[in-house]
Amino acid sequence: MNYDYPHLTVTVRDGVATVLIDNPPINLMTSGLFRSLAKVSVDLSKDDDVRVVVFRSANPEFFIAHFDVAAILEFPTDGEAVEEPELGGFDRMCEAYRTMGKVTIAELRGRVGGGGAELSSACDMRFGDLETFQWNQMEVPLGILPGGGGTQRIPRLIGIGRAMEVVLGADDVDGETAERWGFLNRAMSGDSLSAYVDALATRIASFPPAAVREAKRAVNASVERSLDEGLKYESYLFQVLLRDVDAQPSIRQYLDAGGQTRDVELRIGSVMGELFDS
Repeated sequence: MNYDYPHLTVTVRDGVATVLIDNPPINLMTSGLFRSLAKVSVDLSKDDDVRVVVFRSANPEFFIAHFDVAAILEFPTDGEAVEEPELGGFDRMCEAYRTMGKVTIAELRGRVGGGGAELSSACDMRFGDLETFQWNQMEVPLGILPGGGGTQRIPRLIGIGRAMEVVLGADDVDGETAERWGFLNRAMSGDSLSAYVDALATRIASFPPAAVREAKRAVNASVERSLDEGLKYESYLFQVLLRDVDAQPSIRQYLDAGGQTRDVELRIGSVMGELFDS
């Protein structure tokens, strides 16, 4: 199954939706690209065949450069600034990817900045090309600040001090540094990056869907709730999953394959992939 949107091509295969971003020449986050990404978040969240969403760029030099600065000049400034009671459109789009019952992965090649980095930071995981990845939050030199979640999600990923350096310094961060700081899960050679992301996405998509969905929800609760509340919520979700249609058969499949024996447990990571590789 394929979806077509302005500036995006979405291909679904084996439970993995690959979202290819193509908005030449620099994949600017224009209003058109934003609307397409927002529409994709709605459509994929409703697609039961999709379990993992992978974002990629058709341009090896740019994942997404940043939000369209010319468009920002057109934002209304009449009257006093107010703190809105509801999230704005861009924040709602990013939160849709962060909270949807699918796993979201950003494969980052070339430059990522501004709104592109904010979208990436809302994904569950980020993997970067060690040779080409460059991250920049270029808003403060323009007299503004990251307005699409950058000052809120980035500190949660890399800590306040490093977020201050990224946001206030507005200088490039390379792939090795971004991995060490925790923005990237891994920085990998460009030749192996896509293969690794594809293998991880396909592996996750093969697992019981309710377990993937609720495990994501439980991990997100670790930053949304106190430890005591999070532990109680985790226990509740564990009980929910025990009653799911896939739980008992999956546990029996593991035991039938030699689970809890020495030979199987010594290679448990491989076994967990092999069990569902059908």
